[in-house]
Amino acid sequence: MKVADIMTRAVVSVRPEARVGEIARVFREHSLSGIPVVTEDGDLVGIITELDLVTRHARPQMPAFLPLLGAYVPLNQKKYQESLRRITGVVAEDIMTTPVTTISPDASIEDLATMMVSNRANPLPVMDEQGRMIGIVSRTDILRVLEDLEVALDEAEGSAEETP
Repeated sequence: MKVADIMTRAVVSVRPEARVGEIARVFREHSLSGIPVVTEDGDLVGIITELDLVTRHARPQMPAFLPLLGAYVPLNQKKYQESLRRITGVVAEDIMTTPVTTISPDASIEDLATMMVSNRANPLPVMDEQGRMIGIVSRTDILRVLEDLEVALDEAEGSAEETP
């Protein structure tokens, strides 16, 4: 089974200038785990996940400091600045994750699951050879495959037991 077999083709997306309140409404109305951010031309520029929105309400991760020759040198300052950017963001481009992890429609479900786990990415936009987004796939799509397989196995076992 391939990603193309389980992906959602009608992708809900937002523009980089979409406000956070509007993005939250889209999440809620469509029961999404992530929303691609696309330009007016349809180019994928980022993705916003539920975690990106929740992060806005978390305390910033303060940088650690290294005492050196009577001064304090901040460590992980980039991570702190990124945290502040997301917390204070008001539009999609402020809070979106870049670069976006994407997948091919020809990838196997096993490759999809591996990519999601190793990159901690959900959902993944599905891109064609020309770099156009043609769908999106989430963990829920994989769970649906597992559920369908279980039902098919149960039905196969049930019909085998009925045969004398």
